[in-house]
Order: sequence, then structure tokens, then C-alpha cells
Amino acid sequence: MSTKDFIEKDYYKVLGVPKDATEAEIKKAYRKLAREFHPDANKGNAKAEERFKEISEANDVLGDPKKRKEYDDARALFGNGGFRPGPGAGGGSFNFDLGDLFGGGAQGGQGAGGFGGGLGDVFGGLFNRGSSGTTRVQPRRGQDIESEVTLSFTEAIEGATVPLRMSSQSPCKACSGTGDANGTPRVCPTCVGTGQVARGSGGGFSLTDPCPDCKGRGLIAENPCDICKGSGRAKSSRTMQVRIPAGVADGQRIRLRGKGAPGERGGPAGDLYVVVHVDTHPVFGRKDDNLTVTVPVTYPEAALGGEVRVPTLGGPPVTLKLPPGTPNGRTMRARGKGAVRKDGTRGDLLITVEVSVPKDLSGKARDALEAYREATAGEDPRAELFQAAKGA
Repeated sequence: MSTKDFIEKDYYKVLGVPKDATEAEIKKAYRKLAREFHPDANKGNAKAEERFKEISEANDVLGDPKKRKEYDDARALFGNGGFRPGPGAGGGSFNFDLGDLFGGGAQGGQGAGGFGGGLGDVFGGLFNRGSSGTTRVQPRRGQDIESEVTLSFTEAIEGATVPLRMSSQSPCKACSGTGDANGTPRVCPTCVGTGQVARGSGGGFSLTDPCPDCKGRGLIAENPCDICKGSGRAKSSRTMQVRIPAGVADGQRIRLRGKGAPGERGGPAGDLYVVVHVDTHPVFGRKDDNLTVTVPVTYPEAALGGEVRVPTLGGPPVTLKLPPGTPNGRTMRARGKGAVRKDGTRGDLLITVEVSVPKDLSGKARDALEAYREATAGEDPRAELFQAAKGA
């Protein structure tokens, strides 16, 4: 599609929509027309096929907000072939040969160059063409990379900087990423440097696929590089220091923008995804943003109450005050001693009490427990259990 076609064709008329049509109206009109004139529904009908191409071309421009704005601006500038001069130029409009502007036919005076460096700049974004009229190959984003790292429990809670050795596809050094041994690849004639080709599909939709001839690069190497075989990419390894944020959980996938494989032709680098594995800790566990710990206590501490020292992760111990009659399995909370949250605050340390039963008793301790059993002989701690079972 030439720049002249771009100016002269009325894409709104092709789709049968007004110039102020919404994106939804444009999409609806395109789908209706595409179903009507799709080649699959009009076998051997050359006119329907040509009409389908016009509809697809119009949708490609009007369906893209950026392209649509460039198209509208250009149409407003040239007024369907009539250039509107500014104040003092005599008013009205006059027609001129578009071939003189875009084909280099202007002679004398300013010609096409009198409009600020060439009208190709006005339409370059739509046609991937520079002011010289040559096709501009598009930048290509680098690939995303995924890696894994194993952290200790403490590193996951506090954060850590770890080295990661990664292998990825980067621009081939032998051919400077061109894929051509001489460094002079040519623009792919199939996709005209875009790296994509359009194809029709059922239901009136138009899809794009990577160009089969250039494999999505937009370039074709006449003399393929021996190292990268014309792909322009070669495998490389590098070691990167990666900061893992505090509070990361086991199995979490972290995205590091721009840390993936380098792009081509000035394109941005891909992203790095790091899957984190966390080792277990012999003392502490984790529940969301809270840490957990089980603390053994003696029977007198649980029955009579008392103060118990409890370890924390990476910090000084805290003192837990047990109220008299603390049951086995009760969970208490030490605030601010847990994992780091996204906002920088910390969760809590959840402390579960576990009454410790001694395996061996001295004679004095046994006598004391026998005396206690006699003193509480009238109490049946299972009475309510049987009563509830009978009632149920």
C-alpha cells in the first residue's frame, strides 16, 4: 500500500461508518462485512476477494487508534487531494498531483521538500517507512528468560542478593546481529520488514502470524552467518546479581523488567522471571506474612502461669507471659516479629504452647504428682466429653 493510496482511499466509506465512529462501531462493521465477503464464503469470486482485502486494509488502519489518528491527520491536511493553504495564500483550496509529492516529481521552488523535511515523515509511523521512502525494519523485543533460585528460610524473610547464571539468545557477535556474514541483510519482501503476515480465519477475523520466510525478523540474510546460521542470535551465558525482595514465599515467581535477553535493532530487552524455592527451617514455619513457632512449656508453667523466653528469627528473644491455666495448643502472638510485607511492615510471630510431659520422673517428683492425683481425684476432665457425646 503506497502513501498515495493512503491519502486517496476513504476507509470510513469502505467500512460504511461515520468519521466519528467509536472503536466498537468500527469493529462491528468490519466483522459484518468480513463475514459477507470472506473468500471462504465466496469461492472463486474475484470481486468479493478484492472487496475483502479493502475491508481488511480499512480495519487495519481504523482499528488501530494510533494509525487512525495518523490517517485522520493526513486526510485533514490534504482534504482528499486538495491542499488547504494558510492565511495569506489566497484562500480556498487547489488540487495538485500527489505523484509530484511522493514520487519526487516536484521541480523548482520548495517542491515536496518545502513541507519540513519530506512528507514521508508524516506517514512513516503507518507504513514503517522513513522520509527516503525506504522500508524501516522494526525493532524486536528480546526474549523473556526464566530461572530458579533456592534461598534459605532466613534469606527469604530478610531478602538477599544472589548470583544467577543464565543462558539466552543475544545478538550474534560475529555478524553484529544482522544474520548476514557481510553485515548487509536485505528487507524481507514478504512482510516488508514487519516480521508478520496477515491471514484470514473463520468468522471474519484477520490474524497475524510470524513471517514464514524471515521467521519474524523482518530481514533475510543473503550470506548467512556461519555462527548463527542467519538468525542473528547466538547463545550466550552471563552471571547477574539479582536482588530478591524480603518476604518472598516458596514457589513465588518474581518478574524483573528488562533483565532478560537483549533486543534487536534497538528493541527493548525481555524480562527475567525468577521462581523462588525456600528451604525449611528447623524451628520456624510460615503462615502468610506471619512466622510460626512451637514452644514447649512445663505443666507447672501452664497450670500456674509464668514467663517463658521465646526465640525470634534473626533478633533477640521475646518474653511470653503465660496466664494461669494455659491449655495445651494455645496460640499467642508477638507482634512485629514475622515476615516483611510489601509495604515494609512486618507480620507477627505466632507462638503455640505445647505442654511437655517428662519421660522420666525422680522419686520426689513422682511423689508430688501422686499427691496431686489424690487431691484432684474427684475431678473428671472427660465428663463433659461423654455428656456431649450422649446428647448428640
